[in-house]
Amino acid sequence: MEAEGLDWLLVPLHQLVSWGAAAAMVFGGVVPYIPQYRDIRRTQNADGFSTYVCLVLLVANILRILFWFGRRFESPLLWQSAIMILTMLLMLKLCTEVRVANELNARRRCFAAADSKDEEVKVAPRRSFLDFDPHHFWQWSSFADYVQCVVAFTGLVGYITYLSIDSTLFVETLGFLAVLTEAMLGVPQLYRNHRHQSTEGMSIKMVLMWTSGDAFKTAYFLLKGAPLQFSVCGLLQVLVDLAILGQAYAFAHHPPKPAPHTVHPASTKAL
Repeated sequence: MEAEGLDWLLVPLHQLVSWGAAAAMVFGGVVPYIPQYRDIRRTQNADGFSTYVCLVLLVANILRILFWFGRRFESPLLWQSAIMILTMLLMLKLCTEVRVANELNARRRCFAAADSKDEEVKVAPRRSFLDFDPHHFWQWSSFADYVQCVVAFTGLVGYITYLSIDSTLFVETLGFLAVLTEAMLGVPQLYRNHRHQSTEGMSIKMVLMWTSGDAFKTAYFLLKGAPLQFSVCGLLQVLVDLAILGQAYAFAHHPPKPAPHTVHPASTKAL
């Protein structure tokens, strides 16, 4: 009788917790990028953030949305993908604007120096998605080029999915590719840190939020009985996040030894 008397409190409380967990799933994935976005805007320097993170998340979430048409999963996971795509486009827009502005300022300084010395300055060519140059893939000069690439990829894969939606093998493979791509989210940042032997410019807050968010997401997948692909994705992401945090600790406490030759301090900053 006592348990039945508490139903009026427990049922709404359970519903409230369920709504809170769903909201955390939808919007929690974008929270780690808020400090990185603010840092880039404040410093006008996007060198510490790998835009290939945006590429990985765009591909993963587009594939996840297409997977939903073949095998329905919980709506919060679908909305999470849509929100993440918009967030990555905003990050790309900011990074492109900052990079182009910095290149323009550097070019102006070169022109001014060349005018004083009466020298000729070579202007870097504009890079475009429609050039189809693999050497400059995802390094274009305009945000519109990134949008064109995303639209072209979505249209191509969407058409293939439409033709193969009745194939269970294709749908399951699509889901596996979606979560495997998302599991590789931190790899571009991990590689960049290793190549430069530094985490300068990378927001530690962002990585800490990655780790906590991925741990929560993995627990959500397991408790809600999401497809197995999602749980595997979450576990791999947590491992990569921990590896990046390990890099930050290692480079902070054991910085790499400087090169034996002497260089000007301004030239030592990682590109």
